[in-house]
Amino acid sequence: MAELGIPQNTISILQKYGFRFQKKYGQNFLIDPSVLERIVDAAQIGEKDCVLEIGPGIGTMTQYLAERAREVVAVEIDRALIPILNETLSAYPNVTVLNEDILKVDVEQLVRERNGGNPVKVVANLPYYITTPIIMSLLEKRVPVESITVMVQKEVAERMQVGPGTKEYGALSLAVQYYTRPKIVANVPPNCFIPRPNVGSAVIRLTRYETPPVQVQDEEKLFDLIRASFNQRRKTLANGLSNATKLGVTRERVVQALEEMGLPPTVRGETLTLEQFARLSSLL
Repeated sequence: MAELGIPQNTISILQKYGFRFQKKYGQNFLIDPSVLERIVDAAQIGEKDCVLEIGPGIGTMTQYLAERAREVVAVEIDRALIPILNETLSAYPNVTVLNEDILKVDVEQLVRERNGGNPVKVVANLPYYITTPIIMSLLEKRVPVESITVMVQKEVAERMQVGPGTKEYGALSLAVQYYTRPKIVANVPPNCFIPRPNVGSAVIRLTRYETPPVQVQDEEKLFDLIRASFNQRRKTLANGLSNATKLGVTRERVVQALEEMGLPPTVRGETLTLEQFARLSSLL
């Protein structure tokens, strides 16, 4: 079986099937064996693992995963790629390809059927436009996932890992850090893909916490509060939160809670840590 990490093999299979890249799916295929190795190493795939791969493309990374894992379930939305995947993965009986939209798949049921409900490892080269919805859907639905190792836009990876007081810090940073321990494991330049994207990429590994690092009575309220804090970044927290109808709190109430935490009424959301947001959420 031709190794797809080698650029000429990728080009020849795309030509054979007359494949056209679909802009709406944000398709960029990896053509660098060393990057592929690093992703699979970072994901710590072993022979007992069941891997969920999102967006296998033509099966480049799937081949690497199948060599190491017990089983790989690859979910691909583009029907035009299915015949290609049937060919490129024909040598791997441990791979199942599903022609589905990952956001519509019942991942929990999939994990029950394929891995007896035990946590799976997610690996993906995600289309940039849909990175956040896919990651948040896996985390918020509490799908049994041990880790998520993904290739994303470099800027998004940095946003997931960054702490308070920076311009990149926001609702995504806090949500990811509530559920997981994020770590950027590699930076990947545009020339490692076909076609070349216009931006740099990074591989980030999100290791799922068994219990979140902060305790709150109501997770949904915590995230409503966090979203409202960053919806209008230029506003003070007191103004931003009292304007959010969903929260139903007055400016006075917010100021009082901030005072109890030893924070001035002029404080902005981007300076608060996850622990402080959890405390504020409990006070409100």
